[in-house]
Amino acid sequence: MTATTTTRSSWFQRFLLPGLIFKGVVIGGGYATGRELAEFFLGSGPFGGLMGILLAMLVWSAVCAVTFLFSYRFSLYNYRDFFKGLLGPGWVVFEIAYLALLVLILAVVAAAAGTIGAEVFGLPQIVGTLFLVFAIAATASFGNAGVEHVFKYASSFIYLTYAVFLVLALSTFGDRIAPSLALDVPTTGWVMGGLTYASYNVVGAIAVLSFVTNFTRPRDAVIAGVVAGPLAMIPAIAFFLCMVAFYPEIANVALPSDFLLRRMEAPWLQIVFQLMIFCALLETGVGIITSLNERIAGVVETRGKRFTPPARLGVSAAVLLVCGFVAARVGLIDLIASGYGAFGYIMLAVFVVPLLTLGVAKVLRSRADAA
Repeated sequence: MTATTTTRSSWFQRFLLPGLIFKGVVIGGGYATGRELAEFFLGSGPFGGLMGILLAMLVWSAVCAVTFLFSYRFSLYNYRDFFKGLLGPGWVVFEIAYLALLVLILAVVAAAAGTIGAEVFGLPQIVGTLFLVFAIAATASFGNAGVEHVFKYASSFIYLTYAVFLVLALSTFGDRIAPSLALDVPTTGWVMGGLTYASYNVVGAIAVLSFVTNFTRPRDAVIAGVVAGPLAMIPAIAFFLCMVAFYPEIANVALPSDFLLRRMEAPWLQIVFQLMIFCALLETGVGIITSLNERIAGVVETRGKRFTPPARLGVSAAVLLVCGFVAARVGLIDLIASGYGAFGYIMLAVFVVPLLTLGVAKVLRSRADAA
């Protein structure tokens, strides 16, 4: 069975929106503050870290392309149906892992918001966390239409801010980047760092499933997937190159973004950049919560009922408040160091490997049967 499509889908909805949603989920929990880039890549040195980032980008493109194509081919628009189609009875294993990862990512997002509010604006950490929690819950309550608008405009702001950040960084301390990349330091571990980082972040592709209905043919799914990798990773590459200018001291900084901004001596950009990070965290939270809401909506609709905006708001707020509590108790650095690495291996086992083997085989078999 193939997806029900509409000829009214724009090129933006078919080719760019999936990648922007994927980017939105990845960026807040993956590199908005720079802490994650330091954790997974700086351990391999500046050049090794750059190779790891490029490897992660290639993995994202491949997994997104197959994910979107598998979803489109078999009309699977929420993660429960998707993994039933991919893993059969084993879908329960993925759901358990996914829900745990969902809590971790949202806790990281909440902790990052609290850390930014405390270190930049001098507010109690709980204020920044709660503000983000209610912003995510309110946005997610409007469903796909509200999500599309948020990602369209927030993404433009995010890309523009990173471009200005890169230009100012190059003009301020750009002469330090090339010598850092040329340092004779061990690059071992960049392959595993890239694969682990890619694996826990690639779960962001699941947030795109409810938008697969915009595709009009299989080629749309493949193109959107291939484009998703660069859309998500180009800002990270620019950010990482700025970070290596201060290698190795920046590796242990809680907020590398704030560390760099202070050295640019541009207070206006510091405010803009923190607003951009908030938008990135908002995108991540909205993408993750939307995928959970669509999962619940699928169950509710099978019972002949409708998952209303107030119900979406209630579920979103409850989940986010729990994650905010976890964030307040554990802290940003410990969440990233202790949680993301383990989930990278788990997602590699229950998502990436099955998708690129069983998933590809099922798509090819479907095409052969259709022919």
